[in-house]
Amino acid sequence: MTGEIWRRDEVESPCVKICVVHPEARLCVGCLRTIDEIAAWSRMTPETRRAVMAELPGRRPLLARRRGGRAGRAVREDGGGAG
Repeated sequence: MTGEIWRRDEVESPCVKICVVHPEARLCVGCLRTIDEIAAWSRMTPETRRAVMAELPGRRPLLARRRGGRAGRAVREDGGGAG
């Protein structure tokens, strides 16, 4: 008997175990899915999962706009560095 019996033809989850929701974009910064997509993943059809997976690369720029923490404080509105 081989392991082929247990092989499943499913779309793998994009989860990378970095589960933090971006406060503005409302996307997980690890996998780029919405909270609703994450919650529904196990109930989605393979076609729906593929559609979500196809959208994920286009969501990356939504997270790039935020500059928080030290980097956000280091740049003044006039473009100069912090004094």
